Amino acid sequence: MLIHSETEMIEYGKKLAQSLQAPQVLELLGDVGAGKTTLTRGIATGLRVQEPVSSPSFTISKEYQGEKYRLVHYDFYRLNDPGIMAEDLLDSVSDNNTITIVEWGESIRDVLPENRLRITIKNLDENTREVSEEKYEA
Repeated sequence: MLIHSETEMIEYGKKLAQSLQAPQVLELLGDVGAGKTTLTRGIATGLRVQEPVSSPSFTISKEYQGEKYRLVHYDFYRLNDPGIMAEDLLDSVSDNNTITIVEWGESIRDVLPENRLRITIKNLDENTREVSEEKYEA
Protein backbone atom coordinates (compact mmCIF):
# COMPACT_ATOMS: atom_id res chain seq x y z
CA MET A 1 0.00 0.00 0.00
CA LEU A 2 1.25 3.51 -0.77
CA ILE A 3 0.92 6.30 1.77
CA HIS A 4 1.47 9.85 0.57
CA SER A 5 1.41 11.98 3.73
CA GLU A 6 1.65 12.02 7.49
CA THR A 7 -2.13 12.39 7.63
CA GLU A 8 -2.59 9.23 5.56
CA MET A 9 -0.17 7.34 7.84
CA ILE A 10 -2.19 8.39 10.89
CA GLU A 11 -5.43 7.35 9.18
CA TYR A 12 -3.89 3.97 8.33
CA GLY A 13 -2.91 3.56 12.00
CA LYS A 14 -6.40 4.47 13.19
CA LYS A 15 -7.95 1.91 10.84
CA LEU A 16 -5.41 -0.73 11.86
CA ALA A 17 -6.19 -0.11 15.54
CA GLN A 18 -9.81 -1.11 14.96
CA SER A 19 -8.69 -4.63 13.99
CA LEU A 20 -6.35 -5.15 16.96
CA GLN A 21 -7.21 -7.32 19.93
CA ALA A 22 -4.95 -7.71 22.93
CA PRO A 23 -2.60 -9.30 23.42
CA GLN A 24 -1.15 -8.13 20.12
CA VAL A 25 2.44 -7.39 19.11
CA LEU A 26 3.35 -5.19 16.16
CA GLU A 27 6.94 -5.11 14.96
CA LEU A 28 7.64 -1.95 12.96
CA LEU A 29 10.52 -1.99 10.47
CA GLY A 30 11.83 1.01 8.58
CA ASP A 31 14.65 3.51 8.35
CA VAL A 32 14.92 6.57 10.57
CA GLY A 33 12.18 8.96 9.52
CA ALA A 34 10.12 6.30 7.73
CA GLY A 35 7.03 6.99 9.83
CA LYS A 36 7.07 4.32 12.54
CA THR A 37 6.20 6.74 15.33
CA THR A 38 3.64 8.50 13.13
CA LEU A 39 1.99 5.13 12.55
CA THR A 40 2.06 4.52 16.30
CA ARG A 41 0.32 7.89 16.84
CA GLY A 42 -2.43 6.76 14.49
CA ILE A 43 -2.80 3.45 16.30
CA ALA A 44 -2.95 5.29 19.63
CA THR A 45 -5.64 7.61 18.26
CA GLY A 46 -7.62 4.57 17.09
CA LEU A 47 -7.29 3.04 20.56
CA ARG A 48 -8.53 6.34 22.02
CA VAL A 49 -5.35 7.21 23.87
CA GLN A 50 -5.83 10.77 25.13
CA GLU A 51 -2.24 11.84 25.77
CA PRO A 52 0.25 12.81 23.05
CA VAL A 53 2.40 9.98 21.70
CA SER A 54 6.10 10.61 21.16
CA SER A 55 9.07 8.49 20.18
CA PRO A 56 10.55 6.48 23.05
CA SER A 57 14.06 6.65 21.53
CA PHE A 58 15.65 7.96 24.72
CA THR A 59 13.37 6.34 27.29
CA ILE A 60 13.24 2.95 25.47
CA SER A 61 9.54 2.51 26.28
CA LYS A 62 6.40 4.53 26.87
CA GLU A 63 3.05 3.36 28.13
CA TYR A 64 -0.38 4.80 27.34
CA GLN A 65 -3.89 3.89 28.39
CA GLY A 66 -6.53 3.67 25.71
CA GLU A 67 -10.25 3.26 26.13
CA LYS A 68 -10.08 -0.53 26.08
CA TYR A 69 -6.39 -1.51 25.90
CA ARG A 70 -3.05 -0.39 27.24
CA LEU A 71 -0.52 0.55 24.55
CA VAL A 72 3.19 0.00 25.20
CA HIS A 73 5.62 1.45 22.64
CA TYR A 74 9.25 0.27 22.61
CA ASP A 75 12.16 1.66 20.64
CA PHE A 76 15.32 -0.46 20.85
CA TYR A 77 17.30 1.72 18.41
CA ARG A 78 20.05 2.58 20.90
CA LEU A 79 20.34 -0.86 22.51
CA ASN A 80 22.73 -3.52 21.31
CA ASP A 81 21.90 -5.63 24.36
CA PRO A 82 18.38 -5.12 25.67
CA GLY A 83 19.21 -6.57 29.10
CA ILE A 84 16.44 -5.92 31.60
CA MET A 85 14.29 -4.30 28.90
CA ALA A 86 13.83 -7.76 27.38
CA GLU A 87 12.17 -8.84 30.65
CA ASP A 88 9.96 -5.74 30.57
CA LEU A 89 9.00 -6.59 26.99
CA LEU A 90 8.12 -10.17 27.97
CA ASP A 91 5.74 -8.82 30.63
CA SER A 92 4.13 -6.52 28.09
CA VAL A 93 3.61 -9.10 25.33
CA SER A 94 2.06 -11.58 27.76
CA ASP A 95 -0.43 -9.07 29.21
CA ASN A 96 -3.92 -9.86 27.89
CA ASN A 97 -4.87 -6.18 28.01
CA THR A 98 -1.90 -4.78 26.05
CA ILE A 99 -1.10 -3.84 22.48
CA THR A 100 2.70 -3.82 22.17
CA ILE A 101 4.54 -1.92 19.43
CA VAL A 102 8.25 -2.57 18.90
CA GLU A 103 10.58 -0.43 16.78
CA TRP A 104 14.14 -1.54 15.98
CA GLY A 105 13.49 -4.99 17.43
CA GLU A 106 16.49 -6.78 15.93
CA SER A 107 18.26 -7.05 19.30
CA ILE A 108 15.23 -8.66 20.93
CA ARG A 109 13.89 -10.69 18.02
CA ASP A 110 14.29 -13.95 20.00
CA VAL A 111 12.04 -12.49 22.71
CA LEU A 112 9.25 -11.47 20.34
CA PRO A 113 6.35 -13.90 20.21
CA GLU A 114 5.84 -15.96 17.07
CA ASN A 115 2.35 -14.51 16.75
CA ARG A 116 2.92 -10.92 15.68
CA LEU A 117 2.24 -8.50 12.89
CA ARG A 118 5.33 -7.14 11.12
CA ILE A 119 4.81 -3.84 9.34
CA THR A 120 7.55 -2.66 7.01
CA ILE A 121 7.67 0.99 5.95
CA LYS A 122 9.91 1.95 3.03
CA ASN A 123 10.75 5.53 2.07
CA LEU A 124 10.08 5.97 -1.64
CA ASP A 125 10.58 9.74 -1.60
CA GLU A 126 10.18 12.65 0.83
CA ASN A 127 6.43 12.14 1.20
CA THR A 128 5.65 8.65 -0.11
CA ARG A 129 5.93 5.44 1.88
CA GLU A 130 5.30 1.86 0.85
CA VAL A 131 3.73 -0.06 3.73
CA SER A 132 3.40 -3.83 3.87
CA GLU A 133 2.00 -6.12 6.52
CA GLU A 134 3.17 -9.64 7.23
CA LYS A 135 1.45 -11.76 9.84
CA TYR A 136 3.52 -14.31 11.74
CA GLU A 137 1.71 -17.16 13.45
CA ALA A 138 2.88 -20.18 15.37
